[in-house]
Amino acid sequence: MTEQQNTFIDMAAAEAFGLDAAAIEAQIRTLAKEAIGLHDWQPTQEAIAAFQRVYALVAGRGEETLKTDNFRNLLVSQAGDMRIILLLIAQCVVLMRSVKDTAAVAEQHRLATEAASIYAPLAHKLGLYQLKSELEDLSLKYLEHDAYYLIKSSLNATKATREAYIEAFIAPIRHMLDEEGLTYHIKGRTKSIHSIWQKMKKQKCGFEGVYDLFAIRIILDVPLKQEKAQCWKVFSLITAEYESNVKRLRDWLTVPKPNGYESLHITVKGPEDKWVEVQIRTERMDDIAEHGLAAHWRYKGVKATNGGVDAWLAGIRAALETNDEHLLTDSLSSGLQQNDVYIFTPRGDLFRLPTGATVLDFAYHIHTAVGSKCVGAVINGRNVSLRTPLESGQTVEIKTSNTQRPKLEWLSIVVSPQAKAKIRAAVKELETKDGEFARELLERKIKNRKLEWDETIINHLIHKSGYKEATEFYKAIAMEDLDAGELVEHYVELANEERDETPKNVIRSADEFVQTAVPFAAEDDIITIDRQLKGIDFQMAHCCSPVYGDKVFGFVTRGGGIKIHRDTCPNAEALKKRFPYRIVKAQWAGNKGETTEVTLHITGQDDLGIVNNVTSILSKDEHVMLRSISIDTSDGLFFGTLTILTEDTTRLSTIIKKIRTVPGVKAVSR
Repeated sequence: MTEQQNTFIDMAAAEAFGLDAAAIEAQIRTLAKEAIGLHDWQPTQEAIAAFQRVYALVAGRGEETLKTDNFRNLLVSQAGDMRIILLLIAQCVVLMRSVKDTAAVAEQHRLATEAASIYAPLAHKLGLYQLKSELEDLSLKYLEHDAYYLIKSSLNATKATREAYIEAFIAPIRHMLDEEGLTYHIKGRTKSIHSIWQKMKKQKCGFEGVYDLFAIRIILDVPLKQEKAQCWKVFSLITAEYESNVKRLRDWLTVPKPNGYESLHITVKGPEDKWVEVQIRTERMDDIAEHGLAAHWRYKGVKATNGGVDAWLAGIRAALETNDEHLLTDSLSSGLQQNDVYIFTPRGDLFRLPTGATVLDFAYHIHTAVGSKCVGAVINGRNVSLRTPLESGQTVEIKTSNTQRPKLEWLSIVVSPQAKAKIRAAVKELETKDGEFARELLERKIKNRKLEWDETIINHLIHKSGYKEATEFYKAIAMEDLDAGELVEHYVELANEERDETPKNVIRSADEFVQTAVPFAAEDDIITIDRQLKGIDFQMAHCCSPVYGDKVFGFVTRGGGIKIHRDTCPNAEALKKRFPYRIVKAQWAGNKGETTEVTLHITGQDDLGIVNNVTSILSKDEHVMLRSISIDTSDGLFFGTLTILTEDTTRLSTIIKKIRTVPGVKAVSR
């Protein structure tokens, strides 16, 4: 092995700053032993490789990615042995201490960004609070030089005054607590430079505007059952002595924070009208506040090694605190059970996916449209299929194609519930669009044959084609399992049969009408339609719904009955051409017939209230009755179908003219 392979420090970083790598490694070992608790551990070749692999993940990552919990969890899961993370923290601290006078400003900035975004939060989770604060302050020093020294000089200038003020402030409190016979101790702490800077930015104020530069912490030693009562008792004593700011009261006794933090905070006005934050808690609460999850689990009796990254970190933290060498070794070397994989995009964005996730899972995690068009990916310069399982730390570039379509078979490829749900939804949406397209295709072909779309005939065609549901029928057309051209021919045959057969519905009695003509075959035979017509079965054709006043003709059906069609009927030309011998002239008698159903088609702008305006016109005409109405909208237009009952063409023409006057209506036709 080369020297670089034998070391567990980042040689490139040491060289960039002009540092002695051997000296830096010695400092790291000393810090790891004294501040972290690693004593005589000698990294194996595997551990060194892991160290270099994890550190390489950090290189070149954007600041926003470094700040995420996902990225920190990725580092921990990739380390395998937690001692790798501890050594990385130690290395960062040593390097941060060593580069204050370096000329490599860009490298210093990068190191400070990594310290603030990655290693300080990890040190906090592990309970290494001193190292955490040092990393935060040093990173501020390198990233915000002027702010750091402004705050530092201000703190130094006020240190003696601040300490004297704290003593003066707590003197009356000590006296009151002693008189009550309470067991306690008081801590006074000044905020770190980093914390003060964060407060200044949040409050948008100068150093003088941060009135809680320090806090007083009163820690009670009381039995568990008396904790809340005693804390509130101390609260009442303090607020009796000093004026309090009720708006600054923070009650985390009644409802602790999600991380288990319990405390009672109040801000009071002390001598010289200065505001001071007082924190009241018990020894148990302070232990949890200082040591986080590890202490919380100790009190709750929860085993710290079960529960993912945070639980593993807390277990190690507890081992460090107790200095239990056996527990520490077990915790540090035991592998974390990885429940997630962490994947980068080419832009450096980091995503978390469940274990076993594939390229297709990742594609749908990015966006539904990306998943539905995914054809594969590029991982480390290698083309892979959408079925390929992913591993943490990989950079994955999804490949898409506009010709790709989601398939139900993909459900067996993905593992995440979100991806499965998106696939089902995408397939359903695609089937719906395909069905709509197939219906439009069939309707267009039928209308090209000068035929009207008849739902009754379509339903007959669907069942005759072997389908129970219309959706399955249209899906078969879309998948080209059924030929649209052949279906149109079948539709024509069914339409002709429907026109030619004897009506099965109730026919108006022949006794209501008078026939003034002689047999149909004669050249001059004319049926004059009147209520007194007798001798034949009679029905108005459904395809064109003739109304009194329309120019009409009769068509003799196979059963001997007659259907009356308008001269402008879509089927008129075909009937006269194919069956001229069955055509009979017809005319209306002088008096009107009964009301007849008429279908009107309306097109217009999809404006609010337009339907109400149309139906209002119909409701005001006592000679017209609205039977049904259906409205569809698309791209800002509406398409309506009205079925009305009217007596004659004169009344019908009047209604059509009135509807055309409605604002937004573009066209009205029968």
